[in-house]
Amino acid sequence: MHIILVEDDPRIRDFLSRGLAAEGHRVDAFSEGQTALLHIIQCARGADTQPVIILDRLLPDIGGVEVCRNLRTAGVSFPVLMLTALDSVEDRVSGLEAGADDYLVKPFAFEELLARLGALTRRYDGHNTMPDKVLCVGDLCLDREQRCVTRAGQRIELTPKELAILELLMSTPGKLYSRERILASVWGAHEDPLTNIVNVYIRRLRSKLDAHGSGDSLITTQRGFGYRIDDMTTG
Repeated sequence: MHIILVEDDPRIRDFLSRGLAAEGHRVDAFSEGQTALLHIIQCARGADTQPVIILDRLLPDIGGVEVCRNLRTAGVSFPVLMLTALDSVEDRVSGLEAGADDYLVKPFAFEELLARLGALTRRYDGHNTMPDKVLCVGDLCLDREQRCVTRAGQRIELTPKELAILELLMSTPGKLYSRERILASVWGAHEDPLTNIVNVYIRRLRSKLDAHGSGDSLITTQRGFGYRIDDMTTG
C-alpha cells in the first residue's frame, strides 16, 4: 500500500511511519497541510498507484478538513482516513462532509488503524480487482458468494461472525492476526478489547473445522501474538 501520512506531532508521525513501513507499506510523511496538499495533487496527476491518505485534522497551517475539501474540489478521489482528538458528532460529521471516507479518534490502536486502511483499500480497489470468489486452504474451501464453507467436501455450518473470522484468516494464509486486528475487522471499533470474545469464537471455529476432513487443525494459535490459518499441504 502507498500511504501518505499528514501528521504534525513528530512522535505520532514517527511511530506510524515506522509501524506502517514494518508492515511493508510505502509511506510519504508530511507535517504540514499545504505541502501535503500539493504533493497529493501532484500524485493524482500522473501516479500509477492510488495512495491512501492518513490526515490529521489539526495541522499548524491549514486544517485537515480544509485539505480534504480542497482535494475533493480538485477532483482527487484518493481514500482519506482522518485522525483527530475531536470526537463530538459535529466534528465527525464535518470531517465526513468535507470528503473524508473514515474517521478515527485519538488515541487509537495501531491494529485498528491497519484494519481501517485495509477496508478503505478494498472498497476503492473493488472495481479494479475482483477478489477470489472461492478461498481454499488445503481441503478447506469458502465460497464468498454463497457464504458456504466445506472441508473435504463436507459442508460446515458457521455463524456470521465465525464466517467473518474464517474469511479474514483465509484471505492471507500464514499471516498472523492479533486479537485486536480480528476485533476491529469483525466486530468494529467499539468492542471492548479486554473481553475474550475472540478466543471463544476461535475455539468454536476450530472445533467445527477439526470435526471434518483429515483431522489436522488448520488454525494455529501463537500465544501472546494471535492466530493464523496454515495450509497443511504446503508445509
